[in-house]
Amino acid sequence: MLAPFHFDNSFARELEGLYVPWAPTPAPAPRLLLLNLALAEELGLDAAALQGAAGAALLGGTRVPDGAAPLAQAYAGHQFGGFSPQLGDGRALLLGEVIDRHGRRRDIAFKGSGRTPFARGGDGQAALGPVLREYLMGEAMHALAVPTTRALAVVATGAPVFRERELPGAVLTRVAASHLRVGSFEFFAARGQRDALRRLAEYAIARHDPDLADREDRFLGWLEAVARRQARLVAQWMNLGFIHGVMNTDNMTISGETIDYGPCAFLEAYDPATVFSSIDHDGRYAFGNQPGIARWNLARLAEALLPLLADEAEAAVALARPVVDAFPAWFDEAWRAGQRVKLGLAGAQPGDAALADDWLALLQEQQVDFTLAWRALADFADGDDAPLQALVVDRAALQDWTARWRARLVAEGAPPHVRAAAMRRASPWVIPRNHRVEAALAAAVDGGDLGPFEHLLAVLRRPYEAQPGEEAFTEPAARELTARYRTFCGT
Repeated sequence: MLAPFHFDNSFARELEGLYVPWAPTPAPAPRLLLLNLALAEELGLDAAALQGAAGAALLGGTRVPDGAAPLAQAYAGHQFGGFSPQLGDGRALLLGEVIDRHGRRRDIAFKGSGRTPFARGGDGQAALGPVLREYLMGEAMHALAVPTTRALAVVATGAPVFRERELPGAVLTRVAASHLRVGSFEFFAARGQRDALRRLAEYAIARHDPDLADREDRFLGWLEAVARRQARLVAQWMNLGFIHGVMNTDNMTISGETIDYGPCAFLEAYDPATVFSSIDHDGRYAFGNQPGIARWNLARLAEALLPLLADEAEAAVALARPVVDAFPAWFDEAWRAGQRVKLGLAGAQPGDAALADDWLALLQEQQVDFTLAWRALADFADGDDAPLQALVVDRAALQDWTARWRARLVAEGAPPHVRAAAMRRASPWVIPRNHRVEAALAAAVDGGDLGPFEHLLAVLRRPYEAQPGEEAFTEPAARELTARYRTFCGT
């Protein structure tokens, strides 16, 4: 049998001392539940070697793949605003890196593969439900064209996990551009380990922004590159109604990928104050707060990098502050650009921001479903006003806004069907509706039936296409269900 992975482990090779070598805990009875064949092909893996009992053993931690250099990364993090100086991979392991078919370096990592020295009293295991959620949400976000980590496989371990009740255990194999986070840099900065901090930053630049490597001000340039990536990412979240739920600095990648799908969810009725996370009691990570939190997190990264920016603290702050202060403008640029496409506008005019803001205010006042409203607006642009009319109670308010919108469209000149098609490519027909996700997970965890999960996954992989016969997946949950819906970290 061919080796399924061809590892080239730069993190292990170049950053010795910044991690702890560690082996996964073997799963007692590994069973492969899901294998992402499209992702395996993208990574240039031998998918056949990853299937069956042999694949389950490799992907369940029972047998370490040839060429792997498993390790637990060290990182810190601000969690809900409070600093934890040591977090690290408590139940995760970086197996190694592969070069995919596009020449990109990608991490292959386990989640739920047993305790590590960073476990902080945890059992190092993962329950099947949260593992399946991460697989599903990562694939949904990828299909929505949002930068994200993805899951290669899910393996049932054959061992129980004890949370509020006994649950089946599982291991997720996660793929990422890297697992470097804001907290990775906070870890070494908090310890005053300037050499380690510099090594990590040089590594990050070489891996993610090699065009900066020869610049004298490369660390400042890199801070800006990270900030711009995060601005684009959060703008995409906001234009799709996505709520990450736990935007701690240890959950913010420097690559600009979405990571750690714990208490995440999508808006239904539009309200910027929406919070679904069971642990976010004060609404710190509410939907509308996400741009501000991203900036706050970047300020923590800037603080960590100060020793690399200048020898004098005051001079370093003077260099970093303009980058952090520029973040709102970078976010607004990306967010408004996305809104213009969703509104059917090819160009920009001074009144566009007010037009978009008033549209969102209308949705909030009328408690209109965010996803359905945008899709119905595309139908409206195509000459069918019935779907949008059906969503709104105050027809007069809708008529006032659509009159302004139509007047704005006159300047565009595109044929209605061309405009509507472009709008539909920016506004999904289907998203991972919270009640649908929960139903699919319950069937898999409590009933051992992956059928509903696989059906939902197949629908979500084509989010912008209208799929006849699958209309039920587009329907919001009952308002009373949404009002009390809570998501959990699953740890």
